[in-house]
Amino acid sequence: MIFPLEELVEYKGSMYEITVAASRRSYQLSKLLDPRVDKNAGKVVSLAAQQLFQGEVEFSLES
Repeated sequence: MIFPLEELVEYKGSMYEITVAASRRSYQLSKLLDPRVDKNAGKVVSLAAQQLFQGEVEFSLES
């Protein structure tokens, strides 16, 4: 899986928020040793971004 550039270009929300969410989800996936990372050739960030854009993982900015 490659990084979902089309979804990123079409994203209407906050770029800061989606970047932070992808970074945090990437960290979670790597720490949990999620088997989907191996299936994605070790590309943790692209897997995290794909999960966020597909709505598999929800995120919100806390005040």
